[in-house]
Amino acid sequence: MRATSEAELAELILGATAPFAIRGGGTRLVGPKAGDVLETDGLSGISLYEPGALTMVAGAGTPISEIEVALSAENQRLAFEPSDLRDVLGTIGESTIGGVAASNASGPRRISAGACRDFMLGVRFVDGAGNVVKNGGRVMKNVTGYDLVKLMSGAHGTLGVLSEISFKVLPDVEMQLCLRLEGLEADMTVAAMSAALGSAFEVSGAVRDVDGAVLLRLEGFEASVRYRAEQLRSVLAPFGEITVIDDQAICEDLWRDIRDARAFAGGGDLWRISVKPSDAPAVLEVIQPEKAMLDWGGGLIWAEVASGKNVRAKMSVAGHATLMRASDTSFAKLNRFHPEPAPLAKISAGLRARFDPKSLFNSGLMGDAL
Repeated sequence: MRATSEAELAELILGATAPFAIRGGGTRLVGPKAGDVLETDGLSGISLYEPGALTMVAGAGTPISEIEVALSAENQRLAFEPSDLRDVLGTIGESTIGGVAASNASGPRRISAGACRDFMLGVRFVDGAGNVVKNGGRVMKNVTGYDLVKLMSGAHGTLGVLSEISFKVLPDVEMQLCLRLEGLEADMTVAAMSAALGSAFEVSGAVRDVDGAVLLRLEGFEASVRYRAEQLRSVLAPFGEITVIDDQAICEDLWRDIRDARAFAGGGDLWRISVKPSDAPAVLEVIQPEKAMLDWGGGLIWAEVASGKNVRAKMSVAGHATLMRASDTSFAKLNRFHPEPAPLAKISAGLRARFDPKSLFNSGLMGDAL
């Protein structure tokens, strides 16, 4: 089934008697589908773009590539840096703004700019009763009703089918520059990233790559970036020798690979683990991954492990472990999402019952095709 308008989407949902697997561009397909596929790529197109007001409104099925082209023409960008996981998940198609919003997809710049949900101004969606719901505004000065906007961001399509998103954008930067440190143990890499992020020099990316090197990103006007790079080198001098990468193209490609976790293309089970940065080395020690990368200064761990290995059972610290790639058998055994504490699970169930009383939306596996 495919909706080409919000009215058609509402009609399809109103008459539905069986579950849907919601599909935007299909790039975030994870695990087995449950129910008939409901495609939303027909809800496409930029309906409003005001560069001076830093706002855009687009249909949920609008490709991210189309949005980025429009923004680039005005020297602007999506500051939350949405990831493209096609290489990692082995999917094809075009990532859409609806899929990005529904999964709260946010890249390395989240530590400085914020997440996708922080840039969302308003949404339109259809709930499980076929009602069209509008919440929030279309421009930044209208900031009412953020509750449902934030709720839908990261709900993975379980509360309703997004039809339109309004969001704020930011100016692009003149220059990127990267600093690289090598030869540090895991705990020292986190210490180095923490020192950089805690400095006054506005680091917009801090990662420990799969080879164990620390990579730090600075962005802005060239004079400012070069000044901050020199100051940051002094701050990080106790951690060892620092290499500066100031080739713009190389730096952009490097952080695109980090954003999209391309080092994990192919391979075994892939987990995405959110923890307190200082706990990251301990998590790596207990799960013993075959390959790992620490993003967000250590707060986000990408870990590739042997098939069927239960990473959650080995974690002794607070955090959330999401199974991103695995066999159908592993998904059935381990589930994609971290189990919720009983009080939170009760709230979540209540919300789903309110917004999706017939259990139509992604009921088999949350977010199976965003």
